[in-house]
Amino acid sequence: MRRCEWASTEPALTYHDREWGLPVHDDAVLFEFLILEGAQAGLSWSTILKKRENFRLAYDGFDARKMAQYDERKIARLMADPGIVRNRFKVAAAVQNARRFLDVQEQLGSFDRYLWSFVDGKPICNNWRNLGEVPCRSAESDRISRDLTRRGFKFVGSTICYAYMQAVGLVNDHIVDCFRRTQV
Repeated sequence: MRRCEWASTEPALTYHDREWGLPVHDDAVLFEFLILEGAQAGLSWSTILKKRENFRLAYDGFDARKMAQYDERKIARLMADPGIVRNRFKVAAAVQNARRFLDVQEQLGSFDRYLWSFVDGKPICNNWRNLGEVPCRSAESDRISRDLTRRGFKFVGSTICYAYMQAVGLVNDHIVDCFRRTQV
């Protein structure tokens, strides 16, 4: 059984086999991945996966409404939590992004509708033969990044947005002989 080359050890292997690239239409899950992708900037995804449960606890189950209310005291407590990435800019960005996420929901009805509009509602299916062919950004991730930034989101550069697109299934970047390619 062949997999994408990056999924060779835990927790990446399980994540690849169960979640990565599966189209997500649940706003709560889309928000969780948005926050996790921002936290990952400059770090390995494996590091974030290992801390995922800690993030869930620290960020109230990624409840955007609760996170949008975080004040400086809560941010200080998060900065003291060794179970998450304790980067002040990333923690502050998570709070800011919760507020902006709620704004998008209010304005457009759902974040799902907003996000999937960038790919006309259906996943982009690429045909990469190996990991070296997979880009780190695309025209779509550039557009998403620009629009999120315009709306006040933080840690949403094009590379982060492309990884986000891969994670939540806007783009299927499973290599052509990966067993998950046709499943997602």
